[in-house]
Amino acid sequence: MSSKFSERLTAPMEHKRHYVLPKGWRQKYKFRLSSCIVFFIFAYITVFLRVVYVTAIHPIKPAAAWLAAVLPTPHMSAPLPDRASIVDDKGRILAVSLPDAALYADPKQITDPQKVTKALATILPDINQQQTEARLLLKQSSFAYIDRALTPDQEMAVNRLGVPGLYFLPSWKRHYPNGSIAAHILGGVTPGQNGIAGVEDSFNKRLLEHPGQPLKLSIDLRVQDIVQRELTRAMNNYDARGACAIVESMTGRIVAMVSLPTYNANDFHDAPTDAQADRCISGDYEPGSVMKLMTLAAGLQSGLVHVWDKFNTTHPLFVGGYAVTDYEPVHHWLAMPAILAYSSNIGASRIATIIGPELQRAWLKKMGFFNRSPIQLPGAQYGLWHARRDWRLLTTMSVSFGNGIAMPPIILVNAVVADLNGGILYKPTLLAPQPGAPPRQGVRVMRPEVSVDMRKMMRGVVLSGTGVYANVPGYLVGGKTGTSQVVGANGHYETDLNNASFIAAFPINHPRYVVYALVIHPKPTKKMQKFSYGFTTGGYVAAPAVGRIISRIGPMLGIRPLSGTALKAANAKWHFPLAPKPPASVVALGPGHPFPPGANQYAYDLTKHPAPEHPDNAAKLAALKKIELAKPFRPASSAAEIASS
Repeated sequence: MSSKFSERLTAPMEHKRHYVLPKGWRQKYKFRLSSCIVFFIFAYITVFLRVVYVTAIHPIKPAAAWLAAVLPTPHMSAPLPDRASIVDDKGRILAVSLPDAALYADPKQITDPQKVTKALATILPDINQQQTEARLLLKQSSFAYIDRALTPDQEMAVNRLGVPGLYFLPSWKRHYPNGSIAAHILGGVTPGQNGIAGVEDSFNKRLLEHPGQPLKLSIDLRVQDIVQRELTRAMNNYDARGACAIVESMTGRIVAMVSLPTYNANDFHDAPTDAQADRCISGDYEPGSVMKLMTLAAGLQSGLVHVWDKFNTTHPLFVGGYAVTDYEPVHHWLAMPAILAYSSNIGASRIATIIGPELQRAWLKKMGFFNRSPIQLPGAQYGLWHARRDWRLLTTMSVSFGNGIAMPPIILVNAVVADLNGGILYKPTLLAPQPGAPPRQGVRVMRPEVSVDMRKMMRGVVLSGTGVYANVPGYLVGGKTGTSQVVGANGHYETDLNNASFIAAFPINHPRYVVYALVIHPKPTKKMQKFSYGFTTGGYVAAPAVGRIISRIGPMLGIRPLSGTALKAANAKWHFPLAPKPPASVVALGPGHPFPPGANQYAYDLTKHPAPEHPDNAAKLAALKKIELAKPFRPASSAAEIASS
């Protein structure tokens, strides 16, 4: 061992330090540690109690802004259908589009078209196998429709085939849950969901552009159903070829409109052509004696004749080999109420010849007879009328009681509404009123007092005339029968065919609705022999049907039947004698005084009386101005205004 190393080992440790702990250090550090432990325990207890308080005892709700920032916002919503639904005036669904699936193929991916076609035919029995196979053979195409409307079960069955090249395309299908009810009004759609008939066609753009907003019609589904049932009953009772019925409000809104035969709206494309025809807005039907409502109203409006005037109905009228007769002749002079109650063709002819063809045509033109009905349906047609140059004596007479002319029923019904609602002509409509919309605007075409006289005379038809079978206990019904001849294929009237109709208003003391029924070609049947005695007139065939309709729909429409003293008082007020007495100092028309000042030349020609050398042209001109009356009508906007009107 070297001397240096040994010296290092034996040298004293001069730099080694010695640490001495202060006195009482243990007690000092023990106190500090205990303080820290107590502090943390207190802090944990405080936090724990605060958490319990804010979560269980008095929870604090997060701010709305914070929630909006942290909560997820859903961006998915149900897809809108391709067409808006159609509903009735109470919101009941008439037509709706529901999700569906269409099946198509990519022919380029189909390896065995014949095998695939046979497999599809077992699932889709309605497909045309020959056409389907031909489409699958078109390898230059990549798209071919197989079926546009699969049921869910069919979709699953096709999917289970596992055939490459078959695909599903989400689509919509139009459904009409009420089947045949309102079928002609609704119409139908193409496979591509475009309207092709009815309101589906008329409002096609509206239905496509606003799929989320239902189209609300004025139709009442309950009333529509009742009218269809009662009209079908009348048609079957008399083994008729067809029928139509209309219920219209006093402001022109269509509440129900039925055409028979009908069809299931879901099967529009397979319906027979005859069933698709809407007999309410198309077809040429002579109105028969219902037309007397126009003749008498025109006469009263002209001022040339009055309800107390009497006309010679003692014998038939002969003009040019044609005889005008009455079904039940009375052989004495009749006043206007009796002419309507007994449905006298002779009396109507007398009145028509007094006002003459110029005034008659002016009246009918104003009431809409020479135009196509403005109802919102694409199939509305014009009527058939004589040209002005052919409107001579015989035409003037025959038109007065509804012969030699023809029209769709909607034109006639809408004109009669104006006869009864105070003299206001409205355009018929199938649309329900919009919330907050102003009242409908019409045109005044008649003095209000004339309308009142018409209502009273129509009440007499039901009480003591040809419309007694339309009387309904508790309801003041007024009406008019119509029995018209039918023109055959040879252009001549058939001797064994007719159309039977009846038009009614109720309640006649404050009309709310007009109800019209037309039964086409009714036949005497064994079933109805005891009731109708083999007759097929409007009074036996159509009037009872209208009466049944009124009795059933009246309560639904909020019209309570009267009873007791209220019914007795109403009947007394609206009783109109068949031969009213003229006012004092008024000389009524009658024997010895058959012509008023301003009477047309035809009235003298008919009776072979010489016309006056100096006709009263001033009276005739005044009558024409009254007939042509047509001015805008503004409905009352307040109860006070209604009370003062």
